Amino acid sequence: MTTALQAGRRLIMTSLLLATAVGCAASGGAGGAAEASCAYLVTYDGRSYLDVANVDFTVGEKLGTATVPGCDDTPNDPGDTVAERRITAYEVEGMDPAVAIAVGDTPAEVTLMKVR
Repeated sequence: MTTALQAGRRLIMTSLLLATAVGCAASGGAGGAAEASCAYLVTYDGRSYLDVANVDFTVGEKLGTATVPGCDDTPNDPGDTVAERRITAYEVEGMDPAVAIAVGDTPAEVTLMKVR
C-alpha cells in the first residue's frame, strides 16, 4: 500500500473517530452523569486538544511545549488536585498541527491529540 494511501486512510479514520467522540461528548448535557471534569486536555499555540485513542499515526518533529492544565474534580478533597504541567508537543505526519498534535515525554511515549 502506498504511503499516500495509508495517510489518507488514517486521516479518514481519525476524522470519523473525532466526529464520533464529539457527538458522544455533546450528548451528556450540562451536569449529566457522563460529564468528566478532568478530561485529558492540552493547550498548544492557542488551541485546546483532546486525546484520541485507537488511531495509528506517525510522530513527526518536535514542535515545542504544550500545557496540561491543572484540575480539581473533587474540590472538597484537597489531596486530589492535579497541578498544571508542561509536556513536549510533536507533529503528526500528514496532519496540520492546527488539527492534531502528539504529546509525550519522548516520541516513543506520545498520545494523539485532536483540536476540539
